[in-house]
Amino acid sequence: MRTPRVFHSSSLKGKERVALDPVAAKHISTVLRLKPGAPLMLFDDSGFEFEAKLDQVDKKQVWVTLSGMHGPAVESPLHVTLAQGVSRGERMDYTVQKAVELGVSTVVPVLTERSVVKLDKDNGAKKRKHWQGVVIGACEQSGRVRVPEIQLPATLTNFLASNPQAGLKLLLDPLAGNSANDLPRPADGRVLLLVGPEGGLSENERNLAARVGFTGLKLGPRILRTETAALVALSLLQSQWGDLG
Repeated sequence: MRTPRVFHSSSLKGKERVALDPVAAKHISTVLRLKPGAPLMLFDDSGFEFEAKLDQVDKKQVWVTLSGMHGPAVESPLHVTLAQGVSRGERMDYTVQKAVELGVSTVVPVLTERSVVKLDKDNGAKKRKHWQGVVIGACEQSGRVRVPEIQLPATLTNFLASNPQAGLKLLLDPLAGNSANDLPRPADGRVLLLVGPEGGLSENERNLAARVGFTGLKLGPRILRTETAALVALSLLQSQWGDLG
């Protein structure tokens, strides 16, 4: 059995014994049903992993003792921010999960003219919390030691008006003339990737993106679903300038 990896929300450096966060504790005690002495691997968004063993398990708390600390080379040298048009239900969860596995650094959920999903401030905050849980689960599964940020959902107009900075700004567009091989290498290793929701971006939205420096990118001759398009693009970018392949 693979050693379970567990995210811990506070710093672990210099600690010898800690109580796991409630969500992690419940998973360890009631889902995995691990017993004292079982090995674990903890990470805390510091870039390090911490070897641990279960020390005490009860209904309220799970305690672990820490031993070794090391920093595995699992984070990509390419820093990608994914501005993803919010899609429905499990599609968005899937996109977020797989984007984390593919090394994304930040995810910005954007609401567009053709977005089916409508979110007000309260619902947006709830969705963000849900997606952050998806991110942590994907980090635990994939071996990552840095937890990508999920920003609050924003309208695409407001996001573009904020003049987001990045070394290379890319907009997935089936009508674009550029392929991945035509793109210049980002000087600072930073890429901002904008992907529309179901139905894509409107012509007006594509024009607004072009005005703030986005370059159109065509992935191929076929029209891809939004969740497929984002992951194909991330794979190409990581293969070309990151750590895949």
